[in-house]
Amino acid sequence: PQNTMTKNKRKNEENNIDFLLRPAAWNDYIGQDKIKKSLRVILTAAKKRNEPSDHLLFYGQAGLGKTTLATLVAREMGARFKVATGPTLEKIGDVVAVLSSLEPNDILFIDEAHRLNRQIEEALYPAMEERKIYVIIGKGPGGRIITLDLPPFTLIAATTRANLVSSPLRSRFGAVFQLDYYEPKEIEGIIFRSAEILKTTLKPSAASIIAKASRFTPRTANRLLKRCRDFAEVNSLKIIDEETALKTLDLLSIDELGLEAF
Repeated sequence: PQNTMTKNKRKNEENNIDFLLRPAAWNDYIGQDKIKKSLRVILTAAKKRNEPSDHLLFYGQAGLGKTTLATLVAREMGARFKVATGPTLEKIGDVVAVLSSLEPNDILFIDEAHRLNRQIEEALYPAMEERKIYVIIGKGPGGRIITLDLPPFTLIAATTRANLVSSPLRSRFGAVFQLDYYEPKEIEGIIFRSAEILKTTLKPSAASIIAKASRFTPRTANRLLKRCRDFAEVNSLKIIDEETALKTLDLLSIDELGLEAF
């Protein structure tokens, strides 16, 4: 039990750190400039019309910032941010419960959208287009359809497998954005920003090594930076230099290209 408590404590600490490192404003979000510009246009126009944003779909590999973009959209629109995932919406009752709890201008974020089953997708179509949910009560000839009206809301979906999102669902999004891998300089910028938040000092050469090993992914870069910080603290080092970064990668069995032993 004690080991479990210790593991849970560490996991909570890691989650808290990850939350601190997540950009809370557009200016803090480094990279994906084309997407940010497009989103600014969409959101500014929506605010001028005093309407919620169009429904949005973000796709790309894990760790590229899809959830962060969604939270920034909510912040920009001054909207409540509700979260669900594809696997947790198993039955019609699940999606009805989520949708019926929405308030005007809320943003519903569905992660792993490619794992939504067909039944849930079909329930989302009228919700996205007409702001209605159709619920069938009873079976057979005695069954009847109840219509529930929904307030204006925005659905933001994220997926790592865009090819598994059905065409009918994809067509109902007002804009679809693909997140690309980051440039080395962008990753280094993210590392320096995170190091400042973590009150950690590192040399440019160390940031460059971490960036190369991160495989152009912010989440991985932050994970490696945290491990470098741990190594420096354990060895009473006040600064993360090139040697510290390389030794940390070696301990993690990661080479300079970010390839792991397993």
